[in-house]
Amino acid sequence: MCHAVVLGVLFSLPSYLYSAVPSRKARRKEREGEPAGDPKLYLQEALLERKLPELDMRQLVDLPHGLDYNEWLASHTLALFDHVNLVYGTVSEFCTAATCPDMTGPGGRSYAWYDERGKKSRVAAPQYVDYVMTYTQKTVNDETVFPTKYANEFPAQFEGVVRRVVRLLFHVVAHMYAAHFRELALLRLHAHLHLTFAHLTALDRRYALLDHKETDVLRDLEVALRLREPPSPRAAPRRARTAPAPAPPPRPRRPRPRRPPPPPRDGRRPSGTYIVNSIVNISIC
Repeated sequence: MCHAVVLGVLFSLPSYLYSAVPSRKARRKEREGEPAGDPKLYLQEALLERKLPELDMRQLVDLPHGLDYNEWLASHTLALFDHVNLVYGTVSEFCTAATCPDMTGPGGRSYAWYDERGKKSRVAAPQYVDYVMTYTQKTVNDETVFPTKYANEFPAQFEGVVRRVVRLLFHVVAHMYAAHFRELALLRLHAHLHLTFAHLTALDRRYALLDHKETDVLRDLEVALRLREPPSPRAAPRRARTAPAPAPPPRPRRPRPRRPPPPPRDGRRPSGTYIVNSIVNISIC
């Protein structure tokens, strides 16, 4: 690429990207001391574009009718792995043990690595990413976990494996937003990162693969990219209480029907006129 094209690309970007690019020593001092307090560049309006903006990610991740659920998860996991690996590879030279001594995400979130035995260790960001990519590559190449032959079936714990892979890939995406978004924007690759994040977010929201505590660090970006509705500023006002309605007046007691007169002493039944009058009185009451 000639120098004129390079200069044209640089000066077409927002000025806050190339006017204050910190050196590696400055970044190390910022991480050792207090945070610099720079605004989140990925929330700037001019940098919120993403590739294929008209694509509805919800339709992309919906399970097609008749397709196996595990097969669908496997295909999306492989696509996410390839995309995250490609995007990170463009800025891997800027992610070193000196510039990124810790694996961090937005808001000061720190990630620790857990090996197969569950042992926790703090490693530099490039080492953490290497662990993630090595583990994922080994997992997707395992025929017993990601079967490629028709006769082989997915293991019973396959969804749990996908959850861990997606969680680790989310950590890499979060680190790129926190530490390397400036370089991605200068390379005009930030839209590809946004698209990868939108894909991962849509898959998580559709199948609940990640814990809410994991994704909270990029919740503001979900709203900015219109992947999620913004939270309401306050709850809806409660309705004013109204005075209780007055109790209805007591209903008047119905008069009790009069007792029929005793039968005549001669033992004869009363006349038909009395019987009809008694039935009418009782029905009216």
